[in-house]
Formats: sequence, C-alpha cells, structure tokens
Amino acid sequence: MFYSIRHVTRHRYDAPVRESVMQLYMQPKSEGAQRLQSFQVATNPRAGLQAYTDHFGNAVYHFDVPGEHQELTVEADADVEVMAMPAPPEWVDASAWAALDTPQLKGENYDMLAPHGVAHPTAALAAFLSAHTLAKTSDPMTTMRRLNRVLFEAFAYAPEETDVDSPIDVALQKRAGVCQDFAHIMIATARGWGIPTRYVSGYLYTKREAGDRSAADATHAWVEALVPGAGWVGFDPTNNVLAGERHIRVAIGRDYSDVPPSRGVFKGPANGELAVAVCVTPAQAPRRRDDFLRVVRPLTNNVERPDAGGAEAQQQQ
Repeated sequence: MFYSIRHVTRHRYDAPVRESVMQLYMQPKSEGAQRLQSFQVATNPRAGLQAYTDHFGNAVYHFDVPGEHQELTVEADADVEVMAMPAPPEWVDASAWAALDTPQLKGENYDMLAPHGVAHPTAALAAFLSAHTLAKTSDPMTTMRRLNRVLFEAFAYAPEETDVDSPIDVALQKRAGVCQDFAHIMIATARGWGIPTRYVSGYLYTKREAGDRSAADATHAWVEALVPGAGWVGFDPTNNVLAGERHIRVAIGRDYSDVPPSRGVFKGPANGELAVAVCVTPAQAPRRRDDFLRVVRPLTNNVERPDAGGAEAQQQQ
C-alpha cells in the first residue's frame, strides 16, 4: 500500500520570540516492510536543516531560527510504501520465556527492558494488573495478545484526559487516555515480565469501519515487543490490533520522551498556541488543504529563558 503523508505544526505567539531551536522526528523509516519513497520538510521562517541519525537508528532534523518571529511553521511531506507481511503466529513455544531470560538477550536489549521516563512500574499499575488477572501465560505471544486486548477494553479513548508528560497513573486512575498512554502502560507491564518492548511513533491510516479509535488527524503510537520465534511484533492497544499495513513507522525509543514528533526551546516572554495536523491518504487520493489545522493547547513562556515545554506540546493521539 502506498501512502502520502502531510504533517503540519504551527506555533503562534502574542509577542515576538527569538532563538527558537527545534528537533524533529518526522521522517518515516525505510526498513523491513516499509519503504520511504520521498521526504521533504520546510520551515517558515526559512531555516537550514541539519539531519543525523540517533543511536536508535531514527532520522532526526535540527534547525534554529535566531531572529524575532511570532509564528513558526513546520511542514513535512512523505510518500511511503508499506508492504503486507505474513501475520505473526498466534502463539510461540513456551521455551520462549527461557530465551528471554538469557544474559545475551538481556544485554542486547537493556534499553528496552529497563524502566524509563513514565514507562515504569507503579502501585496503580500493579493494582490494575491484579484486578484484570494479567500475568505471564503459556508463552510471550499469547501474553502480549491478551494484554493488547485488555488495555483496549479497559480504557476509553479520550484526548482531553492526559498530556504528553502525564505519568501512567493518570490514565490508570481515569481509565482513559490516548495512544501514548496505552503504549506506556503496555511497555511498563511487558518489561516487568522480562519482554523487551519499545515505543513506536508514527502514523496510522485510520479506518472507522475497522473499528479504529485513533484520531485521523494526529500522529499515532504503539508498541513493539521482542518475541523469540517471531521477532519484533507490533501491538496497537489503542485499536486492539497488531501493527500491519496501515501502520507507518517513524521512530522508536524507550518511551515518548525519546521521540516526540517535535521539541524545542525559544526565548521571549510570550503566550501562544500550538496547532498540529496530520493527513494520511492512499497515494492516489488527493491531499487535503491546510485548513485542517487544530489548536492542541495554549503555550506560555513568561520568563526570559528557553522554554523546554513550549515547543514540545504536540500530543500523540
């Protein structure tokens, strides 16, 4: 399947700001079943972009706008092919648990086994797992499939209930959240069972007829788990599906904080707002225009110093 993706982020301020420095994780990966056909990113005001690859193999773009400005827009366009692959097995041999416990596998996947950021065990998580009798079962694949289903059934999809930096206890208490919350809960749980798991940031070609809950005009997040006998398998607890031909991978990390679509700092005492829009369409379909921008949340920077949160308010949904 071929897709065209347009991702627009716009910052507006009520007073001039300066020295904006930003980092972008917007370029889809080109590996495995996914092939990147083209990618371009532009900023307004114009800025020179520098590209590099981080230690997780993600494409990263960096730029700065030193002069004063009251609006900053980033537009990224990509064309991607995602090929259909054979479905993962329903289960794997019970010996997979022993394979996960080997020193070599643990050492090679230390980053994806250790707690990190908001993806760490809590008392609220332990209570949730106990209430739903969630524990290791006969094999890792069966265990992850059940966890995927239970998270889908136990939580409401509610974009206003959490924020990008919300700890998992917020979603656990409200039994509601968005894709990044469900991914973080799944990661914290699976790592506690000794299953290496990683956070995946990307896009989803949404189909309401398929029962998708994800917002069609936002980025998406899911989880990949290392299952001996099956490799890295994508689980999407937001929609109770395995990642497949409609999932477009952009970046992987330990949790959201490793790979936000955009983050940055600026100087200047200003209030502002962030608008973000995503459009994923089959390649042969016409793209929508930019009138699909929506306000995510207001931004405030009342001190004369870089604001680490102002430019990173973009929420995965």
